[in-house]
Amino acid sequence: MKKMETPISRNQLFVASCLALLVTSLSFGIRAGILSRLGVEFELNNAQLATIASTAFWGFPLAVIIGGMVVDIIGMKRLLLLAFVFHLLGILLTVFATGYWTLFISTLLIGIANGTVEAACNPLVATIYADDKTTKLNHFHLWFPGGIVIGTLLVYFLDKAGIGWQVQVGLMAIPTLLYGFLFNRLSFPVTERVASGITTDQMYRSLLNPLFIVMIVLMFGTAITELFTGQWIDVLLKNVSDNAILLLTIETGIMVIGRGFAGPVVHRFSPTGVLLLSAILSAAGLFMLGNYTGNMLFLGAVVFGMGVCYFWPTMLGFVSENLPETGAVGLNLMGGAGMFAVSVYTYFMGGYYDKLLGNHLPEGTAVAQATAEQLNEAKKLAGPEVLNVTLLIPVVLIVAFTVLFLYMRNKRTATSGI
Repeated sequence: MKKMETPISRNQLFVASCLALLVTSLSFGIRAGILSRLGVEFELNNAQLATIASTAFWGFPLAVIIGGMVVDIIGMKRLLLLAFVFHLLGILLTVFATGYWTLFISTLLIGIANGTVEAACNPLVATIYADDKTTKLNHFHLWFPGGIVIGTLLVYFLDKAGIGWQVQVGLMAIPTLLYGFLFNRLSFPVTERVASGITTDQMYRSLLNPLFIVMIVLMFGTAITELFTGQWIDVLLKNVSDNAILLLTIETGIMVIGRGFAGPVVHRFSPTGVLLLSAILSAAGLFMLGNYTGNMLFLGAVVFGMGVCYFWPTMLGFVSENLPETGAVGLNLMGGAGMFAVSVYTYFMGGYYDKLLGNHLPEGTAVAQATAEQLNEAKKLAGPEVLNVTLLIPVVLIVAFTVLFLYMRNKRTATSGI
């Protein structure tokens, strides 16, 4: 007797995917909140802490690109169970860390797990919601800023309660075990590319499509605008506002709400229209953050959050809808390119920020010899300057997305006229 196939439950697959992404974002939020304590407890210097923190960022693009290449071969289910194992090992190794190398390896494992989740879940969501890809990718990706908010709040309240960082990290095991259990028992479809009969050779050839290359380049800009600014708001504006970290909370909160209501927005404006509006709002928000003070900074955070909230998932949705032959590799090259661009830009802007600090100190005064008052005044001037340099990126994106919007509109008109 032929064995009956288990039906695909796309709602349960989507819930499990959101849980997996929640673990990814919790790892960012919680680790950011406990990093300074790890430095004190394990007697680590700033260079060692920076190396540990950055490990997650290069582990992510490595895993997302390799995962995109093998997901069609081994299947989305095996890839996600592999992510589960990496997440669990990384969490346990962090909880029982004994020093620099255990923290380094645990962060690398979590970074690889995070990239593996994206490598499998982006094509999974695009496959199970082939009729509404951009909207559902936005709904899926709301759990990234959402998890960061949850993670930072957990650290804040558990700290107040006197609960140690080991417990805080250990809490990530709960959603990890849940998504591992769900993915293990659920049936998975093949990826949309495989189901449509597009060969592997066709998929790799399609990566040379000029439109895909343009989208990769634009992904550099959208990712830097969103993630670099989000990571650095607290550092750059700490001496401009007494509540710089609150600006990040406001921005990520707006991103959660915006992605939750992505459906009507995307259907009203189209993906290219949304990307153009996002670039305009991002530029306006960055300008306000870099040039205003006081309560206007909070308005800037709101405007900026509205701008960047749709960037990442809508870029993926556009590629999935308009270049479906690029398959999982295309989606994951986009994600890997974005994260790689952020890491490179952060490296160079870190050096630029140090140079600006030196420029704003009294002549002949080195940063190491400056008084606290001199350094605070230099930071107050240098932070907004970094944001104003970064402002050039969304300004260029406005022009690029205007051209893309007109190109896609003319393409649709030509197609409908045939």
